[in-house]
Amino acid sequence: MKQHLHCRRPYGVIVFLIICAVISIYPLLYMLFYSLKTSNEIFYTNPFGFPTNPQFSNYVRAVKSFNILLYFKNSLIVTIVATLGAILLSVPFSYAVSRMNWKFRKHISFYVSLGLFIPAQVIVIPLSILVKNLHIANTYWAVVLPYIAFNLALACMVLSSSFATLPKELEESAFIDGASIQRTFLSIMVPLIKPAIATTSIFTVINVWNEYLLASILLTDNSVKTLPIGLASFVGQYSTDWGAMGACMVIASVPMVVIYLVFSEQVESALTVSGAVKG
Repeated sequence: MKQHLHCRRPYGVIVFLIICAVISIYPLLYMLFYSLKTSNEIFYTNPFGFPTNPQFSNYVRAVKSFNILLYFKNSLIVTIVATLGAILLSVPFSYAVSRMNWKFRKHISFYVSLGLFIPAQVIVIPLSILVKNLHIANTYWAVVLPYIAFNLALACMVLSSSFATLPKELEESAFIDGASIQRTFLSIMVPLIKPAIATTSIFTVINVWNEYLLASILLTDNSVKTLPIGLASFVGQYSTDWGAMGACMVIASVPMVVIYLVFSEQVESALTVSGAVKG
């Protein structure tokens, strides 16, 4: 009897998880259906159901009339460069403040962490003046450099915590075997925090890909505008073509979904100390 009770499946938990999954997935399905409907279906005849006659022409208009591919390319370039810059700067800094003893390291770490509490609205005006004086306005660097700076604080916090969980015996063994600090850092320590690096990269990509305020101020030339700015202008210029706007939103969401599916296991591993240590 006890064995029978022990083998019973928690159907209540399974039903609850299914409901949560449906709630999480439905917005994506709604957006996909939205992009395949006519304006009449979206607002009147069929706002929540499957598209009765899929309008794949919405995607054609999104590419030809709106030039979504240009904005997509701009966002892709800015996101990749900003993410790589944030990771390349935060990884060695995090190792230095969490694994090495040197003067003022705690003060500098605290100073960097203050970036978490500085909203972008506070520095918009001085940042605009700085970008103008550096003659990088309406270029990718006008937003890439601020994006790197704004994401460094979170990246350093996550990576420093991951480095701190690693046992000191790893470095001691490497030093005994004759490895230098650089070799120990690159060959032993960095591979062990791959889950944390993946998690930090995902957060940075999401922040940069969806950022609107700085891009709307620093990028006024259509040739360098990113997707959030392009989508905003699309609503104003083509306010009646809701199906094509839905197609643009689907195209803009594809990279985020793909990145999550690819790195989801790394993110889950980074949430546990054992996952961060085992890599």
